[in-house]
Amino acid sequence: MESMATYLEIFARLGIAALFGGLIGFERDLHHKIAGFRTYSVVSLGSALIMLVSLHIFEIYHGLTSVDPGRIAAQVVAGVGFLGAGTIIRDQTHVKGLTTAAGIWLASGIGLACGLGYFGAAAIATVMSLFVLVVFSYIGRKMGSRDV
Repeated sequence: MESMATYLEIFARLGIAALFGGLIGFERDLHHKIAGFRTYSVVSLGSALIMLVSLHIFEIYHGLTSVDPGRIAAQVVAGVGFLGAGTIIRDQTHVKGLTTAAGIWLASGIGLACGLGYFGAAAIATVMSLFVLVVFSYIGRKMGSRDV
């Protein structure tokens, strides 16, 4: 039977994943992008949950079979890549949604890190992504870039 401390740790890992993903999504919402707060939160939360389940499977079957929690994480990264691809729109001369697709992929990575309990790495990645999205967008607008 799982203890209350275990449930609190699970809650913390999932909650922090949703929060960090939501922070990135909030920035996307402010700029009226196709995916925002809820999407990024859910992607990050789902990735954290899958990592937690993967770790639990590893604990249960360790030594009985060759279970590798990294293999499940790799499939999350690939699957979220397909989700992100759905946000990319191309016409004759322009491509839109690449930054959103990359952000969704990053939110998944942040969720995986939270699922593993690597909150420091997840926090640093969140702050760095917000820096890139906000500051680089500003610089791009000043330089006349279309990628903003």
